[in-house]
Amino acid sequence: MPKRPVEAAATLALIVVLLAAAAGLQAARERVYPTPVVDEETLAITSGPAVRRMSLAYTGLAADLYWIRAIQYYGGTKQKLNQGFPATVPPQALTADPAADFPLLYPLLDLTTTLDPRFNVAYRFGSVFLAEAYPNGPGRPDLAVALLEKGLGERPDKWEYMQDVGFVHYWYRRDYRTAAAWFDKASRVPGAPWWLKALAATTLAQGGDRQSSRQMWTAIRESAEVDWLRQDADRRLRQLRALDDLEQLQKRVDAFAARAGHLPKDWAELARAGVVPGIMVDPSGTPYELAADGQVRLSRLSPLWPLPDEPQAGRRTPS
Repeated sequence: MPKRPVEAAATLALIVVLLAAAAGLQAARERVYPTPVVDEETLAITSGPAVRRMSLAYTGLAADLYWIRAIQYYGGTKQKLNQGFPATVPPQALTADPAADFPLLYPLLDLTTTLDPRFNVAYRFGSVFLAEAYPNGPGRPDLAVALLEKGLGERPDKWEYMQDVGFVHYWYRRDYRTAAAWFDKASRVPGAPWWLKALAATTLAQGGDRQSSRQMWTAIRESAEVDWLRQDADRRLRQLRALDDLEQLQKRVDAFAARAGHLPKDWAELARAGVVPGIMVDPSGTPYELAADGQVRLSRLSPLWPLPDEPQAGRRTPS
């Protein structure tokens, strides 16, 4: 016989009280006997095949769990490192050993993709995590390529992975010849977009100029299957605009200094002289810094910091 509404409500209230009591008891227990801190710099099992055997029929779930841990590990480490550097420290002054700060990133990604060899997001996101320059990542483009090539071993017709390998060589290694070869290889896969062939030709011909970078990032954005990758491509395009801004603003500051015989004190002085319309901001809306030595820089507080070490057009990797 079904319970009457009053009885059901009483039962529900009793359950809530019991749960609250259990939670309070657990909290009291942890105050007396604290839970030991888990060492995030260790992995109990580093062998993908071993984890796969142990997970039995739940390899997909295990892959998801390792992927979540990889994201948390990467994001937490990145946040900790960025908070550890003061706003006045330029990117080139960051000399800590990145390998010592992200030791679990590749093992976690390797475990994830061994458990689920077709985990598309783990390959594409993971390669970016690995290749990112310190302190936003370990600065390991070699491991990024290794992860993507592992994916190609499972799906040799995945042109997106080939494009991403080219992207790693282009953006992080400045190896334009190899990048162009990978873009060309991707363009030959049935179903690949038409612009990959043009991207390969442009990369080989022009090397590291910003227009080629814009073309590459636009291509990445158009082929992205997840919002994060599209958002990251948008951020890179804003970084390229910031590089253009800095170049043009520096020319204006130098010209003012030559005419006036002294360096400008601030943006207000330049605005009064008609050199700029006011305080100059980057594409994120953060004001550019005008240093006492007359150098225009991106603020360390900008979400676009640090800017890539953009090479000049015509600079080539030796063959």
